[in-house]
Amino acid sequence: MTFHHAGRQALTRRRFLMGSALVAAASAPGAAYAQNALNDLLNAPGRGNWDDQFDTRGASVRQVSSLTPVFSQQTFASTQSAIATYSQIAANGGWPEVPERQVLKIGVQSPDVAQLRQRLIISGDLEQEAGTSPAFDSYVDAAVKRFQARHGLPADGVVADHTFKALNVSANLRLGQLQTNAARLQDRLAQELPYRFVMVNIPAAAIEAVEGGQIVQRHTAVVGKVDRQTPILESQITNLNLNPYWHAPESIVRRDIIPLMQKDPTYLQRNNIHIFGPDGQEIPPQAINWNSDEATKYLFRQDPGANNAMASVKINFPNKHAVYMHDTPQQGLFSELMRFESSGCVRVQNVRDLIVWLARDEPGWDRQTIERVISARTRQDIDLSHPVPVFFAYVSAWATDPTVVQFRDDIYHLDGSEQLAMSELTTTPYQGDQQNPYVRGDDGY
Repeated sequence: MTFHHAGRQALTRRRFLMGSALVAAASAPGAAYAQNALNDLLNAPGRGNWDDQFDTRGASVRQVSSLTPVFSQQTFASTQSAIATYSQIAANGGWPEVPERQVLKIGVQSPDVAQLRQRLIISGDLEQEAGTSPAFDSYVDAAVKRFQARHGLPADGVVADHTFKALNVSANLRLGQLQTNAARLQDRLAQELPYRFVMVNIPAAAIEAVEGGQIVQRHTAVVGKVDRQTPILESQITNLNLNPYWHAPESIVRRDIIPLMQKDPTYLQRNNIHIFGPDGQEIPPQAINWNSDEATKYLFRQDPGANNAMASVKINFPNKHAVYMHDTPQQGLFSELMRFESSGCVRVQNVRDLIVWLARDEPGWDRQTIERVISARTRQDIDLSHPVPVFFAYVSAWATDPTVVQFRDDIYHLDGSEQLAMSELTTTPYQGDQQNPYVRGDDGY
């Protein structure tokens, strides 16, 4: 029940605050000081309009998430509407830059907050009625969280490094980013979309499982580093490997395994990785000259198990890049802001939910059976009688609703401006589990 629905008999926020303060003041010294402090709070100019409507209207945050797929006519139409809006914003001079002098969060009083309010009002994250007070109140907190969610940032309401950077990208650059990505959407939508498909959005490091024009599953992903990029491709998922072997490609043998063996000759043995020659015979590690490129001539295969680079599942689809989707023992990466840490393949959080959906039409492969096989560490394949289309796409700006415009880091610098990439703000690169540093957490591309 809202305050308006409760009518005059309900306590308003102002009356509640005033009444609580009076009770506290009556039982404590300095009552006059306490009352004056409360009056100052309630009468502060432009303080987020803390009136009787605050709890019903001002504290709400418009929903950013949507079940509408990125690849859909609705998203394309909404993105076109967003382009019109941002064109008008740019024509009107854009938005002010928010000074990066201090971290801004709830409770802060600063002229910078007034700039922040103006910035958020122009982009539609804050109601204009909230005003331009220098106080960071609950209105601003909700607006910052909405802005952060639209930009793929942790919605904590704290304006620090990454949020400042996203805030201070100009309206003209955002307009250009929308136009670039609308063209990408248009190219994809020129062809009919399948009823059921998987879409990996590389800059969002996110996966959508789509059926009947709706997202039925979302998965956080880890995609390729800037120097080992996940490719843009279209294919069909044909096969699932449960408890797969991992075969190290030549690039990882050269870049990672050889240097690791130079430092620690026991590395391969500790991680259950075997070497095979062209004749299929196993070669002992000590028979190889690790101070040369000799190792690149051989096959490196890791056994299924807890240390396996793909953990429990590999999802296969034909492609010239030799990439795939898979599970990972390094689950901590899914909670990172910048999830660009693989060697080109795509790691999938909660991957078992995805494979159950992919294999649902295969007789005998229900969730219970899949979990039992994985738990037994038994090598088993599931061939899909009805392959599921998969798209690896690069969409860094889109709108599933004209009022909710999404932007992501242009991690691979494909959108035409260096300012659209936040990658230089990332912290020390992830180095894998130091107790099990299998190729620094890299997968296999």
